[in-house]
Amino acid sequence: MAFTFSIKDTYRAAVEAATGGKNTVLYDDKGNPSIMVVIPKFKIKDVIDGYAGDEYHPAFIKNGVVKDYIFISKYQNIVYDGRAYSLPMQDPKTYITFDQALSSCYAKGDGWHLMTNAEWAAIALWCKKNGFMPRGNNNYGSDISAAHEKGKETYFDSGAGKTGRVATGSGPASWAHDNTNEGIFDLNGNVWEWVAGLRLKNGEIQIIKDNDAAILNADHTDTSALWKAILQDGSLVAPGTADTLKFDNTTAGSTNTTPADIGGDPQLNKTINNIMYTSGGQVDYGYSQCNFESLTAASGVTAPTLLKALGLFPIDASHGGDIFIVRNYGERFPLRGAHWLDGASAGVFALALNLPRSHASGNFGFRSAYCL
Repeated sequence: MAFTFSIKDTYRAAVEAATGGKNTVLYDDKGNPSIMVVIPKFKIKDVIDGYAGDEYHPAFIKNGVVKDYIFISKYQNIVYDGRAYSLPMQDPKTYITFDQALSSCYAKGDGWHLMTNAEWAAIALWCKKNGFMPRGNNNYGSDISAAHEKGKETYFDSGAGKTGRVATGSGPASWAHDNTNEGIFDLNGNVWEWVAGLRLKNGEIQIIKDNDAAILNADHTDTSALWKAILQDGSLVAPGTADTLKFDNTTAGSTNTTPADIGGDPQLNKTINNIMYTSGGQVDYGYSQCNFESLTAASGVTAPTLLKALGLFPIDASHGGDIFIVRNYGERFPLRGAHWLDGASAGVFALALNLPRSHASGNFGFRSAYCL
């Protein structure tokens, strides 16, 4: 079944009427619905003060064409018949790897994709610019800064003896990105979310250009030609090019073969001087972390606007205290938002670049998006 946006049905009409057109219902190749939030295009300067350029945020550029809208799943997704769906009051799908999340979105048909890092960053910057950082399930079913705000339990964390996951969209409006019931829910906490179009390879920051990760079946494999590294001027080059931007650490790495914070802080650099696990490789030992807003660049290194637009470097010293965690060896895929026990370090700028694409657990989920 081909997707046709122009066809109105009773369900879609009701959702659009109830939300003033801010939400809609989109159908996949099986004809099954997802509730989506409509995000109109905006420029980088609209969300980053002081930027003089006039280009649109990369989230709205697909295959070189500026798109008027992107559509983001209102809810963390479930999986049915191998396809991802955005529906309310569900236990979000977990125990899913990056590649499984990617496939469950592309399987829905052209335009559907795993929410990209570019899209996530655009929403996070929009929240910050508009003066509201959404709360969420980051303290065992409630928000650490507003204990009276609770969601409906769907999973009990037996280790903690408290609520773990809550049902999608079951929290108050303050758990949505715009502080209304028409917004995108659960970007802060509940479960970490895989996002597409970004990875670290031995510490080198690599992206898929603009929102081209939204192209059907965009190649995210290890050797994909779509991966590009970034220079200080924001230009994209082949991975491994000299002086591309990387995440280094401010102190020496460790030989310890158990997962542990090695100390110091992650730091943007042109070289890797301190491999966090000194032997390197695709293993999960030493890591480093800091509040995202405290991330700095090494002396003589400049963070381009592109890195800030993609939520990979702070635009100022106020990003909610959200966590940034990294391993600068092996291949690492991004997780956003944090989960039910991360407290004040959870939020729209929270970013984990410390795990491989194959990792799966009960606190990892995802959401689909649509951009034709």
